[in-house]
Amino acid sequence: MRRLLAVLLPLALLAGCGAGSGSTDGKLAVVTAFYPLEFLSRRIGGDQVDVSNLTKPGAEPHDIELTPRQVGDVAGAGLVVYLKGFQPAVDEAVAQEAKDKAFDAASVVTLLAATEDDHAGEEHEHETAEGGMDPHVWLDPVRFATIADKLGERLGQADPAHAADYTARATALHSELDKLNTEYATALKTCARREIVTSHEAFHYLADRYDLTEIGITGISPEAEPSPQRLAEVAAQAKETGATTIFFETLVSPAVAETIAREVGAKTAVLDPLEGLTDSGADYFSVMRANLSALTTALGCTA
Repeated sequence: MRRLLAVLLPLALLAGCGAGSGSTDGKLAVVTAFYPLEFLSRRIGGDQVDVSNLTKPGAEPHDIELTPRQVGDVAGAGLVVYLKGFQPAVDEAVAQEAKDKAFDAASVVTLLAATEDDHAGEEHEHETAEGGMDPHVWLDPVRFATIADKLGERLGQADPAHAADYTARATALHSELDKLNTEYATALKTCARREIVTSHEAFHYLADRYDLTEIGITGISPEAEPSPQRLAEVAAQAKETGATTIFFETLVSPAVAETIAREVGAKTAVLDPLEGLTDSGADYFSVMRANLSALTTALGCTA
C-alpha cells in the first residue's frame, strides 16, 4: 500500500497543477501569456474555452517568473497563446511543456525591428521578440486583427467541433478592429505635431501605422534606467518639436517622464501600452480609445 501511494500521490499532485487532457468541464483549456492575448482568446473562444492568464492583473509582464503550478498549467493546457521573445520564462515553459500545442502570435504577422539605439548606456534586461524584433504588435489594430484571424484558425484545429464558432467570432472581432483602425487614421490625419515622447518605446507599431514619430526615454524595457545623456537628448528633442505632453504608462513609475516634463515645461499624461490592465472595467477597446483621445489632445489634432 505504501508503494502504491508513493506512485499515485505524485501523479495526483501533477494533475492538480494542470497536467491533463487540455480541457476543463468539456471546454478547451487555454493558457495565455499576458493581457492582449487573453483578450483575444476570450473574445474568440467564447463559451467553448476556459481561459487563464499567466500574468496577474496589474503586474508588469516583461520579466515575470512562473510558479511550478503555472508551469503545470502550461503543460496541461489544450492551447497556450504567447508571443515568443517577450517573456523568457513563458518561452522556456512552452519549449519544455507545450511545444506542439502553442500559438505564437509573433509568428503570424510581420514584426518591426527593435531600436538599435542603446540610449546612451541603458541596460536592456529583457529579450525582444525573435531576431531582435519589437514585440508590442498588439498596439497596431491592423496587425492585431491578423493575429485574431490566425488564432481563430488555431483554436479550430485544437477543438474542431467548434471551429465554425471560432471563425465567426474572429471575423466579428476583425471588423471591430478595422473600425478602431479607421478611428485612429481619421483622428490622427491632421495634427499640429507628429512626435510623441513616451516613457519607453512601446508604441513603435502605433507610430508606424499612423505616421507618427516616437521619442522614447528608455528603450524596449520599461524598467531600464536612462542615462543623464539620454535624458538631456530627449529634453532637447521635446523642446525642438514643441511637445506639450510627456507620456508615461500605468504599470511603472512616472518619475522619469515627470522629470522631462519639468525640464521642458510640458504636462504629463497616460499612454497605456496595454501590457496589463489596472482597471477591471476596462478592456482592449476602451483603453485604445482612451489612448487615442490622449494623443489627439497632446498632438493638437483636428478631425
